[in-house]
Amino acid sequence: MWLEASNTIHYLGAALGAGLAAIGAGIGIGTLASSAMQGIARQPSAAGDIRANMILMAAFVEGVALIAEVVAILVVFLK
Repeated sequence: MWLEASNTIHYLGAALGAGLAAIGAGIGIGTLASSAMQGIARQPSAAGDIRANMILMAAFVEGVALIAEVVAILVVFLK
């Protein structure tokens, strides 16, 4: 009985970690895109630079989320 509960909590923790990483990345990229669009609206001549920086930062945010999800998967398989 205790062993089954331990495995369930283990899986629940991994799923919660992966889910929170995905939610955090979504919020972060949404905020990033919103700020970039506001910057482009204020200064259209800098649209190329703002867009390039936005894509770079979105890749960094997504990379951190991907690493967090890989860690959550490793927690499940390597318990």
